[in-house]
Amino acid sequence: MDRRKFLKGSALLTGLLSLSPSELWSSSKNTGHPKAGKAKNIIFMISDGMSLGTLSMADLYSRNILGKESQWLSLYREKKVSRALMDTASANSIVTDSAAASSAFGGGIRVQNGALNIGANGEVHVPIWQKYKKAGKKIGCVTTVTVTHATPAGFCINSAKRNAESQIAEMYAELGFDVLMGGGDEFFNPLKREDQKDLYSVYRKKNFQIVKNRTDLQNITKGNSVLGIFSTGALPYSIDRTHLKELQNTPTLAEMTSAAIDQMKEHPEGFVLQIEAGKVDWAAHANDIAALIHDQLAFDEAIKKVMDFAEKDGNTLVIITTDHGNANPGTIYGAAATKNFNSISNYQYTNEYILNRIHKDYSAKDIKDWIYEANKLILTDEEARHLQSFYNGLEKEEGLYNYKKLPFKLYSEIQKNRNSVGWISMDHSGDYVEVAAYGPGSQLLQPYIKNTDLHHLMLEASPI
Repeated sequence: MDRRKFLKGSALLTGLLSLSPSELWSSSKNTGHPKAGKAKNIIFMISDGMSLGTLSMADLYSRNILGKESQWLSLYREKKVSRALMDTASANSIVTDSAAASSAFGGGIRVQNGALNIGANGEVHVPIWQKYKKAGKKIGCVTTVTVTHATPAGFCINSAKRNAESQIAEMYAELGFDVLMGGGDEFFNPLKREDQKDLYSVYRKKNFQIVKNRTDLQNITKGNSVLGIFSTGALPYSIDRTHLKELQNTPTLAEMTSAAIDQMKEHPEGFVLQIEAGKVDWAAHANDIAALIHDQLAFDEAIKKVMDFAEKDGNTLVIITTDHGNANPGTIYGAAATKNFNSISNYQYTNEYILNRIHKDYSAKDIKDWIYEANKLILTDEEARHLQSFYNGLEKEEGLYNYKKLPFKLYSEIQKNRNSVGWISMDHSGDYVEVAAYGPGSQLLQPYIKNTDLHHLMLEASPI
């Protein structure tokens, strides 16, 4: 489809003419969803840091620009899933971090922010993936950040500190999990670890296949254990992978998801798999709308892979949710709101890539030219000079994933004036979040739950 012709046509108005609420929540065709029996498999999907605004804007972008409804929203419209709102609090705050949030799912208890399945008094709660491994199931985690990051770790291990990623990589090896895919070469590579341990060698001795790129992933031996480490740090953002040739041998979340399911689906005792779109959270921390929408849509593509398998299989419980909100982005009222929002389709790269390309020797004109090339935005001289001041050391900006002190907040404000998307902060929020469940056990999902309830739902749906 020619995107420019598409935008010039009637699809530009679909933000105003999309399905009415009555059409969205009802349908003449009620496909229903299987509920009876026990689940042999569990697939738990987390779009980390996904506020409701993120879900909404990804669906809106998909309708307006791509000409199709998002997978997540289609599950609601087709009445295929049970649905709930979830309270995401941790033990010590109404606003959780990812470690405590994942521990609620993984350990079934609320712990303090920063801890992984370790209570305030040092009590250890066995993570759910360990329970299922002991019961004979295959175990997997797939993520777009480091495989040792807080969300996958919360289903797998116990640690007083979420940042102990080098030690978490060793714990995974000892536990003998079956599929691990994501980033984090620095926690396995002896040339990058402080203790110079060669964890790749440790995994090979345990009969893991080590895969490093998309080509490797397409050629794995079916059924064998897999350690897929595709980058130092997190994987690239989806929109950058699309437009930068040097990133295109990195697998997508959907590709990793399909490979993980294929590796485990024939196991007679079944499998459990966690899938995380971790960089949705990072994009929200940076107030980066292009990164946010495209990584949420990459998660949506993974939902399709999972649902295609689960509907055919009939024995798989699928849970689709987030661990917490982040930055609460949303569209802003105005006469040109639809046109402004649709202009995001002109964005070729993430703000992270755009701002990293600017250097202190850039003139205001250089900055204006680069921003127009990257986003088709025409900056004023004053806006260009304000951006320039960050690279001359006159101003600095903090942020959780902003190690280079890039002007993420300033640039998102510049974009907001053109795309009608606003943000309340650059950090997590305590709002209730969406949960969808499909398959055996989905009938257990109540309309309002706490995050710990999903732990117990899994154990009831697929008893050990």
